[in-house]
Amino acid sequence: MKEELSLTTERIDDFVVLLAIMQQMDLPAILDRHIPRHWLQQGLSWGWTATIWLAHIVSQGDHRKLTVRDWVRQAHHTLEQVTGLEIRETDLTDDRLTIVLRYLSDPTRWQAIEQELGQHLVRVYDLEEQPIRVDATTVSGYRNGGEDSLWQFGYSKDDPTLRQIKAMMATLDPLALPLALEVVSGEQADDPLYVPIIDRVLACLDRQGLLFVGDCKMSALATRAHLVAQQQYYLTPLALVGEAAEWLPAWIEAGVKQGEGLIAVLSEDGEQVLAQGYELSRTCVSGALRWQERVLVVRSLAYADTQHRHLEERLAKAQAALLSLTPPVGRGKRQISEEATLQSAAEAVLVKHRVRGLLTYRFERQVEQELKFVGRGRGGANRPQQVCERVRYQITAVERNEEAIAQLVSTLGWRAYATNAPPKRLSLQQAVREYRHEYHIEHGFARLKGAPLSIAPLFVKRDDQVTGLTHLLSVALRVLTLMEFVVRRSLKQQGSTLTGLYKDNPRRATATPTAERLLQAFVPLTLTQVQLPDRTVRHVTPLTPVQQQILRLLGFPADLYAGLAREIPQTAFPLRE
Repeated sequence: MKEELSLTTERIDDFVVLLAIMQQMDLPAILDRHIPRHWLQQGLSWGWTATIWLAHIVSQGDHRKLTVRDWVRQAHHTLEQVTGLEIRETDLTDDRLTIVLRYLSDPTRWQAIEQELGQHLVRVYDLEEQPIRVDATTVSGYRNGGEDSLWQFGYSKDDPTLRQIKAMMATLDPLALPLALEVVSGEQADDPLYVPIIDRVLACLDRQGLLFVGDCKMSALATRAHLVAQQQYYLTPLALVGEAAEWLPAWIEAGVKQGEGLIAVLSEDGEQVLAQGYELSRTCVSGALRWQERVLVVRSLAYADTQHRHLEERLAKAQAALLSLTPPVGRGKRQISEEATLQSAAEAVLVKHRVRGLLTYRFERQVEQELKFVGRGRGGANRPQQVCERVRYQITAVERNEEAIAQLVSTLGWRAYATNAPPKRLSLQQAVREYRHEYHIEHGFARLKGAPLSIAPLFVKRDDQVTGLTHLLSVALRVLTLMEFVVRRSLKQQGSTLTGLYKDNPRRATATPTAERLLQAFVPLTLTQVQLPDRTVRHVTPLTPVQQQILRLLGFPADLYAGLAREIPQTAFPLRE
């Protein structure tokens, strides 16, 4: 009797690399140390459950729970061989994934996880002591909300008509590695969130003399005082409120007077002037704490050009709006017959476009006389007549006040930054360049919101699951960030580039590949398994040169995939249907 052969094919693609990275991060063990396992619990630990789920999220670009089980089923043998664990059919059900999210939503447990994970990554990957950036972002969704819900209306750059949650994050430069993440309700202001997230970073790194960089919302006196008390440094633009708003015009005037005496900030190649500025010192007081603060008054040339362009656009719109107040006489053209009405309308235009004092207009009173018969009916030789006047006010010219405009242009592009770092630690030039790298953390937010993590929309309902899933996706962000960092650092050390990542241009080389393109390079890869009477034979798609190079850059063995193709004796576990 002829025996039938059993043949199965599994798509393995990039999740083999992802699992190797997460094992290198010691992620399963760290999670297991903080997420308890019941003494009667069978199957995978919670750490490995979360790790395999993360591999699915990044590889498939899908954080829904319902798709994980089918994905694990089709890649079952490969997952078992890579992890060295027996994976049951019920190990990654919706219920078990929900339990993982519930554990990750617990504040105490999550802070302990991110602290140990951060310390481990800084040590293992030998990350340098770089600036730490702190900022917040929002995630919107079609939610009902409620008094105690995370989903609330608040200030949003995405869609103000939707409820939102807010995520406060601190990252380590230059790779924008998340060190701490806090999820709060969407209506909360950013200002009071800085101190708690800073304290969590300090608990993770346990160092003094770190530089924290944030936007103007971090410039609150209480936040700066807290960093000084912790013997840390800060760099932040001063918010244009209170005393800073009062002093800025005088600081700008002093900068304009210095002219060529300002300190020039050059680009990294030294060929272009990015900004000019000067610094002054002042004493800050918060309670019993006093410290010296450097105020860096800087004029960014690019920012000044942008503001100048916007000013010219406002002037042009205001000029057109003023002239349109008094259109020519014609059918359907409403005329202004009172001087006060014209002046009120013109003033409203100037205020709307913020050009008061920059434009002047001239108008004239026009009177049209017409002889009409008194009363109704036809006219006759003996009918009395009267002279009727129609008055209209017409704007005849709108002129630019060039002197005032030039004065305003000279004040554009200025901004005041505050820091307590000494000049040897952070010069004016270094401070400007450092703040210009604020896009690092924004890149992390973009990656969190975009593919493959795609935090919006969140396919969970309860608040604890929303918090837990956001925490989980921040771990996925760490995985992508570290993968990208390791490859770029290896390329820099070798002085080489990577080709073959761009399908539209296979010869294009890059020294700064993104994690998304690196992972896409492993698609498609398959593992084919043939069940013979006496053994199981496996075959893995041979790796291309670019795939082999990526493995070398990551420090992984060349047979990371080929090792999955070894033959298995018949005594092994049978295939599961």
